[in-house]
Amino acid sequence: MHDVGLTIYGVTALTFMMAMYALERRHRAFVLAFAIGCMLASSYGFLSGAWPFGAVEAIWSLVALRRYVVAVREARPGAGQRARGGRAGEQGAG
Repeated sequence: MHDVGLTIYGVTALTFMMAMYALERRHRAFVLAFAIGCMLASSYGFLSGAWPFGAVEAIWSLVALRRYVVAVREARPGAGQRARGGRAGEQGAG
């Protein structure tokens, strides 16, 4: 019965991960959900004894988490000014 439960967990984790990947362009929250899905898939990989799969999914979760953080920073008001090298509140010389 342990194997059946682990298989159901794996199928659920991977289905969730792929669904969130497909929805990433709709909202940045799906990028965070994809990162969580990668973590779940990683745990499945380690639990099932497929450690290379678990390691790769752990790396993908970090990549997705980084993409989420960048997307949140870019969505903040004034983020474009700071990205161009200016300080918040500075006016361009002109």
